[in-house]
Amino acid sequence: MKRVSIVTLGCKTNQFESAGMTESLVKEGFEIVPFGDEADICVINTCTVTARTDAESRRLIRRAHRRNPSAVIVVTGCYAQLSPELFREFPGVSLIIGNSEKRDLVELLRVADVKPTVRVADISRERHADPLLLETFAEHTRAFLQVQNGCDSWCSYCIVPHVRGRSRSVSPDRALEGMRTFAARGFREVVLTGIHLGAYGLDLSPPSTLFDLVARAERERIVPRLRLGSIEPTEISADLIELLANADTLCPHLHIPLQSGDDRILAAMNRPYTTTFFRAVVEKLAAAVPTIFLGTDIIAGFPGETDEAFQNGYRFLESLPFASFHVFPFSPRHGTPAATMPGRVPAHVIKERAEALRNLSAEKKNRFFEEFLGKELDVLLLEQEENGVLKGLSRNYIPVSIPCDAARINDEVKVRVTEVEKDFVLGTAMS
Repeated sequence: MKRVSIVTLGCKTNQFESAGMTESLVKEGFEIVPFGDEADICVINTCTVTARTDAESRRLIRRAHRRNPSAVIVVTGCYAQLSPELFREFPGVSLIIGNSEKRDLVELLRVADVKPTVRVADISRERHADPLLLETFAEHTRAFLQVQNGCDSWCSYCIVPHVRGRSRSVSPDRALEGMRTFAARGFREVVLTGIHLGAYGLDLSPPSTLFDLVARAERERIVPRLRLGSIEPTEISADLIELLANADTLCPHLHIPLQSGDDRILAAMNRPYTTTFFRAVVEKLAAAVPTIFLGTDIIAGFPGETDEAFQNGYRFLESLPFASFHVFPFSPRHGTPAATMPGRVPAHVIKERAEALRNLSAEKKNRFFEEFLGKELDVLLLEQEENGVLKGLSRNYIPVSIPCDAARINDEVKVRVTEVEKDFVLGTAMS
């Protein structure tokens, strides 16, 4: 039995696709082992969103070869989609496949040779979402379900449309069937994922929407907990806000990318909204769902970001009810308009701004957690540490740790919050 290790970088879509590759390999009789263990085949599912993820992808490929010099190394994911020829020069790499070819991994392994084989199709020609079918997931409590792929937005800094293709959706019936399959196998939470999740259904005939899909899943109570991935502010309708406010299964948690809190920079980014519009959406959400966890993305040091623009953005973030945000130092991606824009911000300034934003995020997260001191949260227990402590996740996305008692992994329990730590809260399970 051949042993396979898989390592994944990047987004939840990549994680879903790695899970799909894992399942297809297991069905063919391969043994899955942790990355870094002795293996016959090593799969690196790459990301190319930033220069940092590029570097990490290259590092992991070299590490795989050092650890397993005779192994077949497979490079896939967005970096492979963008620059397949680059990986021909890496020692040990036998197979380079694009994002569409992930579903054919088992078959392609049969033709892998000492000489690197490249199988990367023109993803811009893809017109149908054809995600890998999953019946299980690496986690035993939460599962990611890919319902959409690709993006048509073409933000000026973003390489994703080049490596993921046009927006395309799975049918509502197929998406709902995916939820039912996970629920039948005992998963308590399903996270809907996509590259541009809010565009779900618009490419279908007849057209549908993400709200339609989620509302149907809510009505049918398919899974105990349903969670949405990232969604753009322009795609948060009044109907979706009302659904979040009254839902039994849809979790009060949204990630809404901002990218900049300065209107001039937003325009340069080709983001289709203003700060005024963004504020209105976020404040409506917070008013309708007081317990909601709101996260966002922010880019530090975009070309043309003056000190004034940065301060505008900082104050804007400070004033909004975010619980946390992901901070990305600007990283020029070859082939995007932003890569050649004037007004490049010095690296040391970008680093300082990113650090200031991360500190603000930490302060906001702490304040959000403190709002729940003495209150009860519904917590799905995910794992148990060696010291017996159980770790879980609340419906509104707060990591929670409790002492081991009668509760078990995959139970959803009521927990009273007793203490706030840096990145989680401590609590006591209620009998």
